[in-house]
Amino acid sequence: MKLSIIIPTYNRVLPLSLCLHALKSQTVADFEVIVCDDGSSDGTEKLIRKCKTDYPLTYFKTDHHGAGTARNKAAGKAKGEILVFIDADMEPHPEYLKKLIAPIVAGTSKGTFSKEEYVQNSMNKWAMCWNYEYIHEKSDRRLPARHPDTSPVFRALLKSEFDRAGGYDPVGYGEDWTLSAKLGYLAVQAPDAIIYHRNPATANEVFFQARWLATRPHKLGEFGRFIGLLRASLPVSLIMAIWGMIRYRTAFYPVFKLVYDWGIFTGIIKWWVTGNHAA
Repeated sequence: MKLSIIIPTYNRVLPLSLCLHALKSQTVADFEVIVCDDGSSDGTEKLIRKCKTDYPLTYFKTDHHGAGTARNKAAGKAKGEILVFIDADMEPHPEYLKKLIAPIVAGTSKGTFSKEEYVQNSMNKWAMCWNYEYIHEKSDRRLPARHPDTSPVFRALLKSEFDRAGGYDPVGYGEDWTLSAKLGYLAVQAPDAIIYHRNPATANEVFFQARWLATRPHKLGEFGRFIGLLRASLPVSLIMAIWGMIRYRTAFYPVFKLVYDWGIFTGIIKWWVTGNHAA
């Protein structure tokens, strides 16, 4: 079955170059790569023009509307029977594609994900503190050890199912959860599909990623967003920063937490003022 790898990107020129290079080593040969540049201003287009690959590569650029919209537009150009969703800051193991699509090829699943996702830049203190905040445990795994064998986020899905769902809803951070809600089923685990994911590695990256994260839908709607604003406020942030320093045994965590929560706080305010889903 032919694969179409969908990569949305926004000002990720260096991680994107590493991602495209890593795809050259895949043990699966029959795939195309479609990169949707979501309005980058960092030289991404220049990188693509110079990029030499062993696989078909399609590149196009749009205005900045967020990852969900970019994925939908890229999927519209896909020729493969299976769509594989990879972020620009990911680097797959050589057997990642083979392992990821195995349950789909075997006919036991329509869509898959992998629990074997690890922090690519685990030596960076910002990146690791982000992971502690993300999974609430001290680990270099991007998904917690307690994660079930199903997920609302698809990493591979039959294109016919993607089309049936009408693609992602452009709801900001967390749009990749919207497919499972519309399809009525979850992605199943693809064993041993290993991939590495680069976490935000500077104060600037943490702030802007957190600001985008703040646009995610909240369970309690606007009341839930208000609760999120209170949790990110300075007094609560200081308390949680100290607690995190003790829990994760890292003196740097309070610095990270204050930057992260300031991003969340300003992101929620920005959402209320502009209603903008994009990062």
